[in-house]
Amino acid sequence: MDVTELKKQNWQDDPEYITCVSDLLESNEIKELANYTQHHHSTRLKHCIDVSYESYKIAKKMHLDYRAAARGGLLHDLFYYDWRTTKFDVGSHAYIHPRVALRNAKKITDLTPKEEDIILKHMWGLTLARPKYMESVIVSLVDDYAAINEFMSPLETKVKKLLAKNEKGNNLKG
Repeated sequence: MDVTELKKQNWQDDPEYITCVSDLLESNEIKELANYTQHHHSTRLKHCIDVSYESYKIAKKMHLDYRAAARGGLLHDLFYYDWRTTKFDVGSHAYIHPRVALRNAKKITDLTPKEEDIILKHMWGLTLARPKYMESVIVSLVDDYAAINEFMSPLETKVKKLLAKNEKGNNLKG
């Protein structure tokens, strides 16, 4: 399977991925993430699934613990507040929410030490918490990529429409 085919594959069509996370996807705690906006143009559930599935594919291709990457990726943002408006006295959202997500994840499933590290260290770069495992690095980087993509893709669509409209107008003049 080449890179293009990997990108096109839908997580719902990947039975091995589903086996890794089906118990989590069936939980009300994960389903509730659909009620929260993430990065302005996505839901937290969609974001977590995207991070989970992309991390799973990368870890699998690298012969790493893809189950931990899938599960940790799905649980990395398991919190129920709007991070744009909720503020904390003890630290920034980047510092607090991995700890909240870890506490919430422990309420719904048993976690391996690697899954705990993935959840707790996924903000590496914005925080000083260095990942202990390669799977944690993967989820952190995929999370960054997903956040940028989720924020920018609607803007990219608008720019393309404006350029197409402008080009069409120029073609009519010439």
